[in-house]
Amino acid sequence: MNLHTLGLIGGMSWVSTQTYFERINRFVQRHVGKTASAPMLIENLDFRRLYRAQTKEDWENATNIIADSAQRLSEAGAEMIVIGANSMHKVYRDVEARVETPILHIAECVGKQMAKDGVERAALIGTRNVMTESFYRRRLVSHGVDLLPPEMDNVETLDRIIYEELMIGKASKDARRALRSMFTNLQKEGAQAVILACTELEMVVDVDANILPIYDCTAIHADAAAQWIIGDEQA
Repeated sequence: MNLHTLGLIGGMSWVSTQTYFERINRFVQRHVGKTASAPMLIENLDFRRLYRAQTKEDWENATNIIADSAQRLSEAGAEMIVIGANSMHKVYRDVEARVETPILHIAECVGKQMAKDGVERAALIGTRNVMTESFYRRRLVSHGVDLLPPEMDNVETLDRIIYEELMIGKASKDARRALRSMFTNLQKEGAQAVILACTELEMVVDVDANILPIYDCTAIHADAAAQWIIGDEQA
């Protein structure tokens, strides 16, 4: 079996890069053989250059950084690109237009899985731009998923937890309690599932034992990338 070469743009936090690398390799090993590993080219970016992008200039800078990275990976032999960050998919279209190598969109992978499972109403949680802007939400809605409107109290809480704790490797008990309480309220509001659209949130959310089913976007994205590596048409 000839495996395809994946290019991973990491470094939105090293936690995210590590998660993608490990999950993709474990998937390939599980489906191809004990001695198999994933052909991957990884560029781990300096997150200081992308941290909390807000202004138009910030996002233009992010576009340039990620597009340049994608181009380097493509020139090095990557046949497919993965951007290892939910929030950076805000610049997906601009990056896609500048690179010939296809880029696997995280929200498309998640939307397909939710449609397959028949989930009709869900809550999306992640960084501020993922929760409140259309670039991510419209991809999910296009697959028939009705999303609860973002509550600004939740947005503020999650932004603080993600940027001030999780992205520096800290996972506090207070953060875990805050997420459990948030999920209870989301269930009362009619959510059938929670879309976990931030890799680092796995540090404070038990995705396998929760009050609501959890759609772990990083896991779904990584598995779709791994399926593509081994030649599975479902990817």
